[in-house]
Amino acid sequence: MTTISGSRILITGAASGFGKLMALQMAQKGGQLILWDINKEGLDAVKKEIETQGNKVVTMICNLRNREEINKCANEILETGPVDILVNNAGIVSGQSFLDLTPDQIESTFEINTLAHFWTVQAFLPEMIKQNKGHVVTIASSAGLVGTSKLVDYCSSKFAAVGFDEALRAELRGMKSKVRTSVICPFVASTGMFSGVKKRFFLLPVLKPEKVVRKTIKVIEKNRRRLLIPKFVYASYICRLLPVWFFDWIGDTLGVNKTMEGFVGRN
Repeated sequence: MTTISGSRILITGAASGFGKLMALQMAQKGGQLILWDINKEGLDAVKKEIETQGNKVVTMICNLRNREEINKCANEILETGPVDILVNNAGIVSGQSFLDLTPDQIESTFEINTLAHFWTVQAFLPEMIKQNKGHVVTIASSAGLVGTSKLVDYCSSKFAAVGFDEALRAELRGMKSKVRTSVICPFVASTGMFSGVKKRFFLLPVLKPEKVVRKTIKVIEKNRRRLLIPKFVYASYICRLLPVWFFDWIGDTLGVNKTMEGFVGRN
């Protein structure tokens, strides 16, 4: 079991969305929060709310596109002690057709959604291994299991995030380490990042972020390896066994390929 109370917990992308909600809920459970984001105003608001509850919190401006900045921020944190739970939550989405994507958009997507996981884990994992305890949480997406139109860059980055968790888990298992990993793969949620997206199929509703965060925290506490939400997402594994044309037909019939219709996104 992973205990939230008393644990030092670092959450990236904590100024809004899942990150903000996790910070608030984990603070209520007695977690010692360290919050990273580039949105100073958002971080200040979360910090004020947590401190109003009587809990301490550390906030840091950190640009996850910059490996040197990640290492600098990580070293500052490690000088005061190890991190017990690392939640790689920060993410961005462009929501544009592949040929409309600029090189900078593609690079940003991978730098934040994928590569930042490598740099944060490389920074904090050694101390976890040394202590033989800790938990690395990867906030991925159902888009890391099934490719979707107008999400070529996003899906690719999240497929990589899912693979990152799986390979890291295997490596830790081979080391007989007690450091745990969890990967979280929710369908679209109403966090603002996917603003404008509407439900296309009753078994794939636009999720309430509070529910996703509540279940994510339970997964962490129970050391579960994976969370797919809603449960219908598990059908993607079965569909992978079907011929490609049938797999594609099912996705089109369920409206998965129209998920991004109406997308506005967060500014």
